[in-house]
Amino acid sequence: MKEPQIFKRSAKLMGNRFELSVVAGDEKWANEKIDAGIDEIKRIEKLLTTFSDDSETNQINHYAGIAPVAVSRETFDLIKRSIRISEVTQGAFDITYGSVDKKLWNFDQNMTSLPDKDTAKQMVRLINFKNIVLDDEKCTVFLRETGMRIGFGGIGKGYAAERAKQIMKQEGVTSGVVNASGDLNAWGVQPNGKKWTIGIANPDSTHEIFSYMDITDLAVATSGNYEKFIMVDGKKYSHTINPLTGLPVTGIKSVTIITTNAEIADAMATPVMIMGIKTGLHMINQMKHIEAIIIDDNNRLYTSKNINIKQ
Repeated sequence: MKEPQIFKRSAKLMGNRFELSVVAGDEKWANEKIDAGIDEIKRIEKLLTTFSDDSETNQINHYAGIAPVAVSRETFDLIKRSIRISEVTQGAFDITYGSVDKKLWNFDQNMTSLPDKDTAKQMVRLINFKNIVLDDEKCTVFLRETGMRIGFGGIGKGYAAERAKQIMKQEGVTSGVVNASGDLNAWGVQPNGKKWTIGIANPDSTHEIFSYMDITDLAVATSGNYEKFIMVDGKKYSHTINPLTGLPVTGIKSVTIITTNAEIADAMATPVMIMGIKTGLHMINQMKHIEAIIIDDNNRLYTSKNINIKQ
């Protein structure tokens, strides 16, 4: 048996760059396991995409305000878990964000002013997770209002990363990493027996590392305003919209969540950004097995109570 090494492959999936890594002594074996992980991500992409008319997501949206739609138990359960996260975050996370009018926010250089508060509020009125009606017995989903839309942009990538990990573990991969454009989960150890070292990007220069940590059997997700934003009157506005006001988030450059599950890490990063430093950290500190690192607009670092960070 050859010495174990890291075999990795990248693929564009779900509109993101996924990189799957496997520790193994045999390249052919490693590639088969990576294939299994990629196939699982592709399967989930088909299920959740809004770019295909026949996806379950689009069927639900198409019949909003008209009729309940029967879906697979997998989609149903993901929506159910999404609603639970909405409840915990008091609506800061909401999969009905797809209802927001694209005319409201167009994050390109042509946008030089913010919509007024009343217009923004009016345009987000359809965002309300409480108007998702689930029927557990019939496995149906109904959006109460015409024009409502759900989307899995805030949780789908993490769910796919988690599922790919599970499939690869079932296939016998004892150490590996699934990295979905910076949202990743890692299990086992590197060939040298050490934990995986992951870097947290500097919000001002994404190619530089702000800090790093060693992890195993953990998932990490980062939400930040450094990739998509606009400048209005010299102030930076994030592409992250508060679903309660329709206005963009300010004050925080990035939020990194560390927990045991990639789906939860992905889903919790944005709401902490929306809730703000004090409220967001208070919420995280009430929860078990989840930590947060926040970098504010002045590059000050805030962490939840159990974090140990190296800079």
